[in-house]
Amino acid sequence: MGYHKPVLLKECINGLSIKPNGVYVDATFGGGGHSELILSKLNGGKLFAFDQDTSSSVNDLNKEGFKLINANFRHVKNFLKMEGVMKIDGLLADLGVSSYQFDTAERGFSTRLEGELDMRMNINSTFSAKNVVNNYPEEALANIFYKYGEIRNSKQLASRIVFERKRSNINTTSDLINVINNLVLERYRNKFYAKVFQAIRIEVNDEISALEELLLTAEELLKPGARLVVISYHSLEDRLIKNIVKKGNIEGNDEKDFFGNLTKRYMEINKKVIVPSNCEINENSRARSAKLRIAERTNVK
Repeated sequence: MGYHKPVLLKECINGLSIKPNGVYVDATFGGGGHSELILSKLNGGKLFAFDQDTSSSVNDLNKEGFKLINANFRHVKNFLKMEGVMKIDGLLADLGVSSYQFDTAERGFSTRLEGELDMRMNINSTFSAKNVVNNYPEEALANIFYKYGEIRNSKQLASRIVFERKRSNINTTSDLINVINNLVLERYRNKFYAKVFQAIRIEVNDEISALEELLLTAEELLKPGARLVVISYHSLEDRLIKNIVKKGNIEGNDEKDFFGNLTKRYMEINKKVIVPSNCEINENSRARSAKLRIAERTNVK
């Protein structure tokens, strides 16, 4: 299966600074590209990979020291505890939607392909994009488009959707695009569609809350000296990661100890975000918006 070409592969694995006998987590297994390279550098170590999309099981590496867990990465701590693991040496998360998910029409992630309005990362969930688009109140829709898609005319967009769905349910990707296609000039439409779909997808999968939970859990799981390696694809994700890495909290507030010194739970390995080379973007266009941050856990509790 042409599932997913891993983004910033070498940069991520180098960033993990892998110990052969260490314990690592790949929070977003997907096609297994990152996991496979991590595993090749282990000798006596363990790698636990997570993916809530059960279709990723076809890529299971089936190798010693590796275990694929079909679960949302927000639950990583509980599943590791069941494996007897309390601390880890590194955690990697590539937060992008996989190429397989985008290119499978019936999953409903793509603005280019005709399919049901679905967008579920977890195909066993009963809540889909169709529920959001056809059932959410107008104000809630507007808030989602503004917050998760950073769409300026979010109120107009929500109003249009509510008006049109009264006449007929919006059931497919093309239904939605036909409803919204004249809200912006033609030259801006593809970018506009992408933002609309992104906002709905984030809501369907509760992505921001899940990421917040993962980042806070990682802080507990990582040993002093362990590495956090995260690739984000839009500003909402990157802001959370930046806040955790630079400030040690989701909100990005300065935290000080009893003596007034800043408490740093992470040391930044790269002060400036790492982005794909032009060569990688030419080979894999979906890498173009990727931003990689790498940090090392300090001994601050």
